[in-house]
Amino acid sequence: MASEAMAPEKLVARKGRLRQRYDNEYRLVAGCVPYRVDIDGQLEVLMVSTPSRDDLVFPKGGWEDDEDVYEAACREALEEAGVRGTINRDSLGLWVFRSKSSQSSNSPRGACKGHVFALEVTEELEQWPEQDTHGRRWVSPTDAYGLCRYDWMREALTALLDRSSTWTSPVVAAVAVAESPAAPDQLNEHAGMCMNMMLAADRAVALC
Repeated sequence: MASEAMAPEKLVARKGRLRQRYDNEYRLVAGCVPYRVDIDGQLEVLMVSTPSRDDLVFPKGGWEDDEDVYEAACREALEEAGVRGTINRDSLGLWVFRSKSSQSSNSPRGACKGHVFALEVTEELEQWPEQDTHGRRWVSPTDAYGLCRYDWMREALTALLDRSSTWTSPVVAAVAVAESPAAPDQLNEHAGMCMNMMLAADRAVALC
């Protein structure tokens, strides 16, 4: 008897906070900046939308007690943006996330704290758990700065671009420097370094 094809496993987003981790009263979260480099060496980042908002966010959510922080960041990318990839375990930074109503508060109550990581996307799913509430969109770093909802997102993006300027591909490094909102003197210094990298490569003929 011919065997029947197995139906793909349906991915389901985690709900509730039963397994949520806390540090004192801070809710611990994890997030990532998903990125890719196209065949022309152009760096793009993936952002997600939420209902009734024109600005965009990076995937982020609660870190639960049965996973490490890297697994939590990857899970959020899968649930919210429908992507899998390779995470860089060197964090882009640690931030405290507050709601608009508690921006001036110094209390950890109601606030979140967590790391954000760079995630090199290797797979995009056609369907994902939170597709009904989170659309996804690939954008250039320049566009991303204008679309970011919160300051921490711009800071994480800047950290990614600073890091990408040290990558082996001179084309990607130059793109990252050109997109970074660095001061003019810093930009010129980095641009000169990237140009030297290009010449060398040519001669070598690489909120809770």
